[in-house]
Amino acid sequence: MKISGKVIHGDGYGRTLGFPTANLEVLQTAEALPPAGVYAGKADVGGIFYRAGILINPTGKIEAHLIGYSGDLYDKMMTLEVGEFVRPYRKFDTEADLINQITEDLKKC
Repeated sequence: MKISGKVIHGDGYGRTLGFPTANLEVLQTAEALPPAGVYAGKADVGGIFYRAGILINPTGKIEAHLIGYSGDLYDKMMTLEVGEFVRPYRKFDTEADLINQITEDLKKC
């Protein structure tokens, strides 16, 4: 499945954890999206492709960590190609647990 949208400002939490993410303002409704969870995929930014870890949360918020990308994506259009399901969405008790899980998730991406 492909999901396109404009990169918007999020809360910056991923960046504070060491995993900056691009938050998408998407046109699809939450019902039209894959189930909540973490997915491996690709991100297309102006014809340049990056491997990505993609998070779809239960409310339909979409964010992606582009592996190997550094720079400013705000207000750019991005298309995510959602690939293999990595794991279900869940909350973590500590930031350390979350960081460890993200590290493992990105190895699969």
